[in-house]
Amino acid sequence: MTQPLRLGIAGLGTVGRGVIRIVQDHAALIEKRTGRAIEIAAVSARTRDKDRGVSIEAYEWEDDPVALARREDVDIFVELMGGSEGSAKAAVEAAIAHGKDVVTANKAMLALHGQSLAEAAETAGCVIRFEAAVAGGIPVVKALTEGLAGNAVTRVMGVMNGTCNYILTRMEGAGLTYDAVFAEAEALGYLEADPALDVGGIDAAHKLALLTSIAYGTRVDFDAVALEGIERISIADIEQAADMGYRIKLLGVAQRTGRGLEVRMSPCLVPASSPLGQLEGPTNMVVLEGDSVGQIVMRGAGAGEGPTASAVMGDVLDIARGTRVSTFGQPAASLAEPQAATVTTPAAFYLRMELQDKPGALAKTAMALGEAGVSINRMRQYDHVDTTAPVLIVTHKAARADIDDALRRMAQTDVVIGDPVAIRIEEI
Repeated sequence: MTQPLRLGIAGLGTVGRGVIRIVQDHAALIEKRTGRAIEIAAVSARTRDKDRGVSIEAYEWEDDPVALARREDVDIFVELMGGSEGSAKAAVEAAIAHGKDVVTANKAMLALHGQSLAEAAETAGCVIRFEAAVAGGIPVVKALTEGLAGNAVTRVMGVMNGTCNYILTRMEGAGLTYDAVFAEAEALGYLEADPALDVGGIDAAHKLALLTSIAYGTRVDFDAVALEGIERISIADIEQAADMGYRIKLLGVAQRTGRGLEVRMSPCLVPASSPLGQLEGPTNMVVLEGDSVGQIVMRGAGAGEGPTASAVMGDVLDIARGTRVSTFGQPAASLAEPQAATVTTPAAFYLRMELQDKPGALAKTAMALGEAGVSINRMRQYDHVDTTAPVLIVTHKAARADIDDALRRMAQTDVVIGDPVAIRIEEI
């Protein structure tokens, strides 16, 4: 008779509670689907005596997650503590050293240490699975490593942080300022303890770095992600973008170009009628494009107990079935050093600025753009506010360096008030 597969779960927060609930509620279903019972041998968390809404009385307790990772009665170490360093990393390293497979939801740890952990796992004959680390319940890691493995990936793109999408769509829907919706999201518990992880784009960039490694066969390089958060997005940007048929999203994009691998996480305008443009609330969407398959759009909950625990258990069930895939889709030693693009792909840009309401102001602005080699596609002037005139410009395709040059030239005129806003328009 096949022996049960025994889990050691470190971290009993929202996701850990969800994993326990699935194991307890669907034991018979899981055994039918894998041909093997899955049991929880032991657990670990900061606090033992806490009402978590699920019973843990039947499981052995370890105060130290590293000790949990070393237990002889644990086959898979499930790391749900979070954090790029400290106990989480030490426990995963201990599990690998003791020949145990690892399932984790820890995007930060893998984005910073994924290469060394993958190499250690392969040397030990173990696997690291991390579906829950990227886009919650959306099986995008499995899609890239397995379903689309026969494709040369041309682009990975998506909204990968539900909190940012909630803030941006809430601003638009309610006509509220960024600060007002930020406070609302904080009160609802949507924000990380360090809000910059969300609104600064860091959380989403961790996820993009992992997907980029799988898609393009490169070593994980979080530092190569060009990063910009949503803090500077105003209600005026959202309203005026909508007026021109666009919506603003914190968008991750990875694509190989003739100039190298371009990886960026930044606010972008997307057509309001596109799948990404129609994405509402705290939801994620990932768009994958391959040379054979074309475009695939995957949409779903990017966080929460059920979706993330579902992703964790999907990895556990794959291991139970005997599916063993290299951490990033190919042997870690074969992953290439990423060659970052020196120049980003040209794109149209949305520019918003406040001009002094006086003769020649528009002419000076147009001249600054022209001197930088940027041409105007559309321009719109809104109602005057006191002595200023809000102006919106959509450019033809231009390199970001030329846009930055134009902004510098504008600043040298005597007609632009404050710093203009420049947001890339992404083709979907």
